[in-house]
Amino acid sequence: MQYTTTILLLVLISACATAQPQATTTFVTWDHKEIDLGQVKKGEKREMDFTLTNTSGQDVKIDLVDACECTTTDYPRGAIAAGKTATIHAVFDSTQKDEDETISIRVIFANTDAEGNPRIETVRYKFGLVK
Repeated sequence: MQYTTTILLLVLISACATAQPQATTTFVTWDHKEIDLGQVKKGEKREMDFTLTNTSGQDVKIDLVDACECTTTDYPRGAIAAGKTATIHAVFDSTQKDEDETISIRVIFANTDAEGNPRIETVRYKFGLVK
């Protein structure tokens, strides 16, 4: 019995010692993923930029940038080469807002992950509303 326990313990230690952590590669990195606009007066417009760096090792292309009605966006339509940066420009219009909020902007890429799913990144901005 003690011999079996010792063998099992050695196998377990060996398995733990040889296990390699999975290498993870980032698809893109962001200069910031959340912007705090601070206090915003109702009816005021604010502009902001989210800059990404392509760290995937291949060209990436943004298919769509999706946000709420209060936010308009402009983004590059062509390929972003490996190692290059691109900027998503957003304009927030607080006219229809009645309270503080955090707004998500989804960036949907033409590139897919290993399972064939579209790559989606989310950036956000938040504000406090002054009426």
